Amino acid sequence: MNRLLNVSSSPHVRDQVTTSNIMFDVAIAMLPATAFGVYQFGLNALIIVIGTVLACVASEYLFEKGMKKPITIADGSAVVTGMILALNMPPEIPVWIPMLGGVFAIIIVKQLYGGLGQNFMNPALAARCFLLISFTGKMTTFTLDGVSGATPLAVLKSGGSVDVAAMFIGRIPGTIGEVSVIALLIGAAYMLWRKVITIRIPAAYLISFTLFVIIFGGHGLDLTYILAHLCGGGLIFGAFFMATDYVTSPITPSGQIIYGILMGCLTGLFRLFGGSAEGVSYAIILSNILVPLIEKVTLPKAFGKEGKKS
Repeated sequence: MNRLLNVSSSPHVRDQVTTSNIMFDVAIAMLPATAFGVYQFGLNALIIVIGTVLACVASEYLFEKGMKKPITIADGSAVVTGMILALNMPPEIPVWIPMLGGVFAIIIVKQLYGGLGQNFMNPALAARCFLLISFTGKMTTFTLDGVSGATPLAVLKSGGSVDVAAMFIGRIPGTIGEVSVIALLIGAAYMLWRKVITIRIPAAYLISFTLFVIIFGGHGLDLTYILAHLCGGGLIFGAFFMATDYVTSPITPSGQIIYGILMGCLTGLFRLFGGSAEGVSYAIILSNILVPLIEKVTLPKAFGKEGKKS
C-alpha cells in the first residue's frame, strides 16, 4: 500500500508516453502520404524526403555538438520536421533546396530559441515560407507524369472546373504529401486511434473554413466547390499534421477551438481574397504567433485564486 502513496511535487507524470513515442507515431502516420507521393511522383520524391530528413537530423546533431548541449536527435522531432517539410515540397525541386530549408528549420527556428518546446512557430512551416520567399519559381512549379501544370486550387481560383474525385485519390499535381486525401486521412485516423492528437483542432479548423467558403466564396452551398477547397492545397495535411503540433498549439480545450477557428478564417481569407490559391502555411504560422495570447485568455484560474476586486 505504501508504494501507492508517493508524495512528490508537481508536475506529476501520469503515463509512460515519451516525446520519442509521440514522434514515432507521427512519423508512422505520415508514411501512407509519403508512400503515395513516391509512387505518384517517382524516385526524386523519395530522394527529397530522405535528403530533407538527413539535413534536419544532421543540423540538430552538429549544432548541439558544437554548442556542447545534450544531443536530442533520438527524440525523433528532427525526423518529423524533415518529413513534414519534405512532404510540402514540389516533386521536381532540386534536393538541395529542401535540405537548406531543413537547416533553417532546425537551427534558426528551433535551436536558436532553445530547442524542442521553446520554438514559437512550427519549424517545418517556417522553413517552407522561407523557401517560398527565396525560391518562388521552383516552389510553385508542379508536375504530374512529367508535365507541368497548375494545381486544382489555382484552376478553381481562375474560374475553371476541377475533378474532386481525382483530388480525393491524389491524381493531381501538387506537393509530395498533400495530394492524396485518402492517404492523409488514414494517417490522421492512426493518430486519433493512438491518441496522439484529438479531433478538437482539426474539426474547428475544417468546420470554420467550410463556413467561411460558404459565406464568402460566392458559390453558396455548391458541394463540388466546397469539397475542392477541402481536398486541395494541403488543408487536410495542415489540419491534422501541422496545426496539431504540441509546442505551437494551445493546451486549453477552449483555446484549441479558438485556434482552429482562427486558422480556418485566415485560410479562407488568404485563398478567396489573397493573391495565392493556397494559404494553409501562412494561416498556421500566424496562428502560432497568437497562441500565447489565446492561452492567456482561455487559461482557467487556479482553484482558490481570488479575482480582481472592483
